[in-house]
Amino acid sequence: MNKQSLMRVYHKLVTHYGHQDWWPADTVFEVMLGAILTQNTNWSNVEKALNRLRQAHCLSASCIDKKPHAQLAELIRSSGYFNIKAKRLKAYCHWYLQSGELAALKKLTTQDLRQQLLGIHGVGPETADDILLYAFHRPVFVIDAYTRRLFSRLGWVSGEEPYEVLRLECQKRLGNDIALFNEYHALLVMHGKETCRPKPRCSQCVLTRLCDAAEL
Repeated sequence: MNKQSLMRVYHKLVTHYGHQDWWPADTVFEVMLGAILTQNTNWSNVEKALNRLRQAHCLSASCIDKKPHAQLAELIRSSGYFNIKAKRLKAYCHWYLQSGELAALKKLTTQDLRQQLLGIHGVGPETADDILLYAFHRPVFVIDAYTRRLFSRLGWVSGEEPYEVLRLECQKRLGNDIALFNEYHALLVMHGKETCRPKPRCSQCVLTRLCDAAEL
């Protein structure tokens, strides 16, 4: 994996799918909520949960922090694992409020902010980096299952590398380009959902000539 190969794949994907313009949300805080709610579910289910919160006038950290667990869980039921996610949302919102909210958090370095995010119940590396990239506009490359699958099939990685190894390797190759990281991750998700599935649709793939695993 080098910058040239990474950019070749990027350009083929953006030419095929177009710009994705992520993250789909009306506010920065909704981006943060969405990053937690989207764990182990698809975005349509997250949108339903966010709409329920909006209808209940509870799209704020203070409301979620104070909302009784059972009521919050019911509002986000569509997102799946709603009891677990309710605990995670409340933990996140409590931290958010105690930390001084967006204005204060923006002043932290990326490393310090990432460390704090990883200390919140239910926030792992992928969720933390989603929040850093899409809410705080920090130069972090998000690694998810779609990234591992594609990069493994391209022959760039084994697919078993630790999260941090892959993240830092991509950042080293691509530089601190926030807009590129934003668009690249969105395209990898799109390609993973549409084409590079667990059972790949190689005949439809724009990357077949670059792919070690392509079945033609």
